[in-house]
Amino acid sequence: MALGGFFSRLKEGLSRSTQKLGGGITAVFVRRRLDDAALDELEEVLIGADLGTEAAARVIAAFRRSRFGKEVTDQEVKEALAEEIAAILRPVARPLELDPAHRPHVVLVVGVNGTGKTTTIGKLAQLWHEQGRRPMLVAGDTFRAAAVEQLQIWGQRTSCPVVAGAPEADAAGLAFDALGRARTDGNDVLLVDTAGRLHNKSVLMDELAKIIRVMRKQDPTAPHSVLLVLDATTGQNAIQQVKVFKEMVAVTGLIVTKLDGSARGGIVVALAESFGLPVHAVGVGEQAADLRPFDATDFARGLVGL
Repeated sequence: MALGGFFSRLKEGLSRSTQKLGGGITAVFVRRRLDDAALDELEEVLIGADLGTEAAARVIAAFRRSRFGKEVTDQEVKEALAEEIAAILRPVARPLELDPAHRPHVVLVVGVNGTGKTTTIGKLAQLWHEQGRRPMLVAGDTFRAAAVEQLQIWGQRTSCPVVAGAPEADAAGLAFDALGRARTDGNDVLLVDTAGRLHNKSVLMDELAKIIRVMRKQDPTAPHSVLLVLDATTGQNAIQQVKVFKEMVAVTGLIVTKLDGSARGGIVVALAESFGLPVHAVGVGEQAADLRPFDATDFARGLVGL
């Protein structure tokens, strides 16, 4: 899909978030002086659009410095707001690079059930396969038969081998075997799916720690990337999920899915401001081409409706 095509998909996917944020701005500013009352109202709109209090305060402070007391239109506010949001997002907009020094580059994919982890793995496998890479997939969420089946379907679709075990098999043993096979077969990247049963955090923490510990018996540097997949529709809950998973594993980057089903796209800004973790990609639909590297300017302009 052409990048222009993806921008229109992104804009379409963000339309519900845009209505919330852009509509709120238009309601506050048709043409008015940017005074304290206007800034207070704008701050409320930003927080209501899930940008979070820190990011909202930072944007308001920038507006106070540059435009306070001036007459502004809603269009001017949107342009300036897009630039402020892009400035927050640029440091975290970093594509996921595979390190050729590691064959395979091991990507551990974590997140609560229902965020789209398994689908994200399938989409990444397809993108890398199209680039001529050789991914291998590990069905490490052995408690959900549907997750294993889903990954096997993606494996068939992308011509990528899938390592799966019996129901409720030991995920760490599975990952260990897959890593050995991937090294022997010369796969570039090993994508490891994991369970996401957060209701029993200590069990999940032990399981993730074991997967990492066991893989390191073969490759002391693995995993090379730990991706946390977040569902945009959960809004501020995503902040809590990042905190919880950061306690469990050394998260190296984020992927935000389901932006097309959410009015809470602003959460990406809150995540950037709160954690500074790389946002590698965003998802705006079911197709593999709907997962794309995260672009700060496109996202910011799409979010405010430009």
